[in-house]
Amino acid sequence: MPELVFFSGTMDCGKSTLALQIEHNRSSRGLQGMIYSRNDRAGHGKLSSRLGLVTEAVEAADDMDFYAHVVGQLSSGGRVDYVIADEAQFLAPEQIDQLARVVDDLELDVFAFGISTDFRSKLFPGSQRLVELADRVEVLQVEALCWCGARATHNARTVGNRMVVEGAQVVVGDVVGDADGPPAEVGYEVLCRRHHRRRQTSASARAVALSPDVLPVDNAR
Repeated sequence: MPELVFFSGTMDCGKSTLALQIEHNRSSRGLQGMIYSRNDRAGHGKLSSRLGLVTEAVEAADDMDFYAHVVGQLSSGGRVDYVIADEAQFLAPEQIDQLARVVDDLELDVFAFGISTDFRSKLFPGSQRLVELADRVEVLQVEALCWCGARATHNARTVGNRMVVEGAQVVVGDVVGDADGPPAEVGYEVLCRRHHRRRQTSASARAVALSPDVLPVDNAR
């Protein structure tokens, strides 16, 4: 039976690599899939992994109807044997419903990949809907690690190397700024729950380690 499968994990756990592996395995057997992505690091209309692998994809716009798009491909003579949707956390809940309809009405497997929670430890709306609707939710077994060596379970956002827990849920780009200062670089890091709660990133941990507990005092007269 066709399934809607949600592959989830933190950043750096190999979601996009697995998506590319599934695409390779199926296409090498003569199957043809529709690949969708959103806000990929490699740019518009790409699905890429941090290992350097990349393939073409359809950029999933805010107003895209996935079910109508797949039906359009089939109606125009195209072949669709399965669907891959990467960065699915960025999709709207109604778009997840459309992917579920692709499974139920068109009887195609749909493989969705995404992180579950944002930098505030809150579920992305798209990920929440996938948890609600998916036939299976698979937590990826390639464990990302916190700077302390423990399993990373949370995604953290840094602005100017300082962890933040407020702001827009989705930030595309690498700098932000305000009227009070110069632009600051936006970064992301995976942390264990303990250090996410303490807002302690690798940079702040290094700063603490480099700071002497007791300042040297010269008692010479």
